[in-house]
Amino acid sequence: MILYIAEKPSLARAMAEVLPKPQQKGDGFIRLANGDVVTWCIGHLLEQAEPDAYDPAFKQWRREHLPIIPDDWKLVPKPKTKKQLAVVKKLLKEADAIVHAGDPDREGQLLVDEVISYCKVSAAKREGVQRCLISDLNPAAVKKSLAALKPNTDFVPLSVSALARSRADWLYGINMTRLCTLAGRSMGYNGVLSVGRVQTPVLGLVVRRDRDIADFQPKPFYEVQALLHTEGDEQFRAKWQPSEACQPWQDEEGRVLSRALAENVIRRITDQPGRVLAADSKRQRIAPPLPYNLSALQIDAARRFGLSAKRVLDLCQGLYERHKLITYPRSDNRYLPAEHFAQGPSVLAAIAAVCPALASATAQADTGIRGRAWNDGKVEAHHAIIPTTRKTDGSRLSEDERRIYELVARQYTAQFYPHQELDEKKVEVEVAGGRFLAKARQQRVAGWKALFAQGREEQQDDDELQSHLPALKAGDKVHCLRGELQEKQTQAPRPFTDATLLSAMTHIARYVTDAGLKKILRDTDGLGTEATRAGIIELLFSRGFLERRGRQIHATEAGSRLIDSLPESATTPDMTARWEAVLDAISRKQAGYRQFMEELQGQLPALIDSLRPESFRGLQGGKPPRPRRAAIKGRRRAKA
Repeated sequence: MILYIAEKPSLARAMAEVLPKPQQKGDGFIRLANGDVVTWCIGHLLEQAEPDAYDPAFKQWRREHLPIIPDDWKLVPKPKTKKQLAVVKKLLKEADAIVHAGDPDREGQLLVDEVISYCKVSAAKREGVQRCLISDLNPAAVKKSLAALKPNTDFVPLSVSALARSRADWLYGINMTRLCTLAGRSMGYNGVLSVGRVQTPVLGLVVRRDRDIADFQPKPFYEVQALLHTEGDEQFRAKWQPSEACQPWQDEEGRVLSRALAENVIRRITDQPGRVLAADSKRQRIAPPLPYNLSALQIDAARRFGLSAKRVLDLCQGLYERHKLITYPRSDNRYLPAEHFAQGPSVLAAIAAVCPALASATAQADTGIRGRAWNDGKVEAHHAIIPTTRKTDGSRLSEDERRIYELVARQYTAQFYPHQELDEKKVEVEVAGGRFLAKARQQRVAGWKALFAQGREEQQDDDELQSHLPALKAGDKVHCLRGELQEKQTQAPRPFTDATLLSAMTHIARYVTDAGLKKILRDTDGLGTEATRAGIIELLFSRGFLERRGRQIHATEAGSRLIDSLPESATTPDMTARWEAVLDAISRKQAGYRQFMEELQGQLPALIDSLRPESFRGLQGGKPPRPRRAAIKGRRRAKA
């Protein structure tokens, strides 16, 4: 008997749909016509044991117990899914062969592997386990995946990497959460002060942003525009580019803070001749934006519709599992396998059926266009989120489901549109020894941009960008009619929103100064994973560390005090970057589990000693911890 183990019931049902019929539904499994069986997990059936499983004394939270470091790690059944674990265990004993069908990512790999190990499946049977990677629940895609099984042993490093992260998060989270909670309690705070490798740096981002805003003092700065007249009787404006001699009157961003300096420039250039130093014109071709991964989709949905990251993830899960209208949503990838290109006409036809608002766009799509999105070299465990070939009545979707589907569908449709083409011009002018720069941009071919004419703002880095410039060449003469002074104010940073906080987590490298760590964070795609970011943000709200004011996100007093109590290394992305670098190396067989864990264990005592309990003095409120949940494990709970 072959036993197929899916990560969740919805995936099990999708697999059974293409396997031999008639079928018999049992309690926690489906028996196929040929005697094979499909069963499922319900997310993680197992979890890391609580500290008191290692020593009953650890049930009490005491400072002298720390750090708690297990000698022999234990997994225990999750109380709510014990019954299903028993079903899977019994079927594993009966099975002759096993097919692992966890989700196609690091966590999905570990989720089923740990059940197989916990149930003490024989070594010989474990060696023969096959891996099935499914990212689309429609029958044709599932059937194709079942026909392309791989040895599960190929994915052992991925599983070891996930195990290392799980245990390291436990070590760090349990010890630091207990430490901070005890310190807060000694100062009168009654709640859990949870600490995590990812959640705490995210909180640190918000705390520092709030303080930057509170401490911000606006300063005036000055720009000079030269109104220029050409020999062809045309006018345009060019912006003054301060020379190195002006640096004493500039801030670190190059803004001129001296009004007198700017006024002096105006006096010098008004009614003075000038000449064109350089003129450059080029046609810029902009490719369509790549299909979405989860973070990019969450960011766009937050900007356009004000939806939280968790809400978007929940909507995606429904579109994937219940409606089968999109592919696997927890993807961190924005590329597609080359073989998917042939499905273009079928996917576009499905989009037109589900979303009539895009019917015209799909009809005008050119399925002969093959852009950068189809790239086997960029696809690993899973690919970008795209619509499936399933056709259904879109009126059955809720308004928010329709919004998310339309975002995904429009992004996919754009792949079959030509590049947007822009004419970009730059003219550099010298007047009275000063250098002035004018820029212009004009759209020539809308291409894919026509699909985003509404709702997507054109992003421009230069507020002085013009739509037209005269035809000029180096050496041409111009005349400066006058100089124009523009007084502006430096602006405080903006408070975080769901969209900008997600963007900060995804592009966290910009908040790091160390060049080596910047590269690691760029390569690993930020803080947290596609599957965990929404949960991390929601956790910070549920713990009372963050609060919403309209669409703005701010830290609470408890959140600010927690950041103050910890060493800087715990509140910035640096440690996460180092972890992710090693975890990625483990998944590629370039680093070892044991060394990673030993280094973390060696760092814990110093981290514990660096806490500043006085930061919690006077902090009031909080809810007492629930008995069993000493710390958040940070492990995703998949829906049934």
